[in-house]
Amino acid sequence: MPYRNTFRRPSRLRAACFQFSLLALSFTACAGSASAAHTQRGASNAVTSSQLAIQVNDDRITLSMARVPQIYLYGPIDVDAPQRFEALVNSGRIRPGSDIYLNSPGGSVTAGMALGRLFRQGGMITHLGMPRLPKGAANVNRSAICEGACAYAYLGGLYRWAASGSDRIGFPTYAAQRAPEDVSAYLKDMGINDDALAAATSGTSPDPVLWPNADTMIAKGLANNGRQDLVATYSFSQGAPQLELKQIDRNGTHSITLLCKQAGAELTTYDTIGAVRARSIVGREEHSYFEINQQEVLPQQRGAMAVDESVVIHRIYPLNQLPRVASAQAMGAWVKDRNGIRFGFAFEVGGVRKILNDFTNACVNEAQAHS
Repeated sequence: MPYRNTFRRPSRLRAACFQFSLLALSFTACAGSASAAHTQRGASNAVTSSQLAIQVNDDRITLSMARVPQIYLYGPIDVDAPQRFEALVNSGRIRPGSDIYLNSPGGSVTAGMALGRLFRQGGMITHLGMPRLPKGAANVNRSAICEGACAYAYLGGLYRWAASGSDRIGFPTYAAQRAPEDVSAYLKDMGINDDALAAATSGTSPDPVLWPNADTMIAKGLANNGRQDLVATYSFSQGAPQLELKQIDRNGTHSITLLCKQAGAELTTYDTIGAVRARSIVGREEHSYFEINQQEVLPQQRGAMAVDESVVIHRIYPLNQLPRVASAQAMGAWVKDRNGIRFGFAFEVGGVRKILNDFTNACVNEAQAHS
């Protein structure tokens, strides 16, 4: 029977793997000033200081760079906030996969969780962030804060970017097994372990709020920085050991498979990003390669193929080099064009070490048995 392991990765590789996405977000933030009138029009009407404001940035430049609207939610989360947000979803102003930027001191916990469910239903991405100020506005503190009900809403993001810089997020904590029933059910539905929000103690008094940094958010599974967990599956295909590593992020699905054969392990990588983009990348290829620990392995000119919606790379990996796979910290697959720009993916594999070792040992033993 096949078995699998899910690995919630640490944060060491995230900067390299999301370099383009971060660049795009940075650019679109600057582009917002060029359309201040439009983004002001996108703000919710008839809201007061006691209500959550909703600002929709869906101007041409934002959509051309980010491909989806950027939605800013700021102010207290009132009980009617989910209904106003849902109305914008139903109208088409807020689209599936939109980027949601949160800045709220809290409010109604029930409404915060309802917003989170709407985010998850729409496959949306949550961040902390402040709406861009109108031209000529007085300079104020630009740090975003998201606490209480806002933090629950944040957890609804399918992809959740950890707080960075001076932005802060505060999660309510509870003693073990004592979270309110509706909160516990919500965390379970969002895939968050109750232990991630267990009360931290300071002396004899529990700290009522957890203020994690980016690394802690990743480690606890509160943030995933644009990626779902890596899933490793070890099985037998036609009697031969097979390993599959698979990860989904906001840009597509990425996988590496190794099938043990006498001549070597058949290595196939799939970067499933859409048919048009896959053909474009393959058409620009100078060479492609597998990658272990950020080093090129098995490079080949014009070696990638566009198959349906995927960029596919196929190689034969030497059996005598399999121990390198077993001890790898990171693996990936890339296509590089003549300008040195590369397209592909990489993920950390240290958390699935046992499966890597099991596959490697089985493959070596299989080869020795037939030698």
